[in-house]
Amino acid sequence: MLATTPARALRAFAAALLGALSLVTAPVWAQAGENEFAKVIAAAQNDIVKGPQDIKLSTQAVLHLPEGKVYVPQPHAAKLMHAMGNPGDYSDLEGVVFPRGDGEWFATLRFEKSGYIKDDDAKHWDAADMLKSFKEGTEASNGERKKMGGRALEITGWAQEPTYAADTHRLVWAMKSREVGAPADEPLGVNYNTYALGREGYMSLNLVTGLNDLPKYQGDAQQLLGALEFNDGKRYADFNASTDHVAEYGLAALVLGVGAKKLGLLAVIGAFFLKFAKVILLAGVAFGGAILKLFGRKKSETAES
Repeated sequence: MLATTPARALRAFAAALLGALSLVTAPVWAQAGENEFAKVIAAAQNDIVKGPQDIKLSTQAVLHLPEGKVYVPQPHAAKLMHAMGNPGDYSDLEGVVFPRGDGEWFATLRFEKSGYIKDDDAKHWDAADMLKSFKEGTEASNGERKKMGGRALEITGWAQEPTYAADTHRLVWAMKSREVGAPADEPLGVNYNTYALGREGYMSLNLVTGLNDLPKYQGDAQQLLGALEFNDGKRYADFNASTDHVAEYGLAALVLGVGAKKLGLLAVIGAFFLKFAKVILLAGVAFGGAILKLFGRKKSETAES
């Protein structure tokens, strides 16, 4: 991500919102976005969890939050999504993980009670065919995306082809996307999707960052994925064929169906996050002590960034 100043980042953030929503002037959106984020962080202070600490996720799993990470639970997590310019109600969101310090990423956590997902189709899927289907599905959903206030998206390829580890029941894939008509030099966002399969559904961990920064931060996603642990009786191996519900789809559909739906929102987050991240990381004065406290940074470190 290119270095920039808070003021420049705010202008870029406001311009992006103005272009996407065409509702208000850029200065109004700049102030509104900044104020909303500051209010959410201030309200969340007593509920923010700093690692290392265990966090219960629904009745399904535990996240062993590592050192150097912070967890923002609901209802603050949903409000943060809105503050970053992304539509939706996020009622299914467990929470959001941020790095402390200079990392420019965040990760959303969800549990989907889909039922037990059979993983045998992972042996036969074709990444090229899946990419084609993903592109077609994204084009077909652009009309709805525009109705929600977003811009049309186009899929430019895999950032990482779908990979499934049968021994740990973990699925990973990453898709590159951009807004239709975006300048050729516009930084691309990427959603690095990881899934942990359980007996009654799956835990979704989606890391959002800039495409160029993915090699630097995908280790954080892998660390968080490894820190997810299903509770006794909720593990994939605890499945009981005589009593448990089996999902109507397999792993390929998990990528193409659920993944395409999620990309429609999270690709928007990625686009705005590229512009808004520097505001989060650098605008200590504008946000007061809340941001600095959240990320564990001193004012002198912020001034030097």
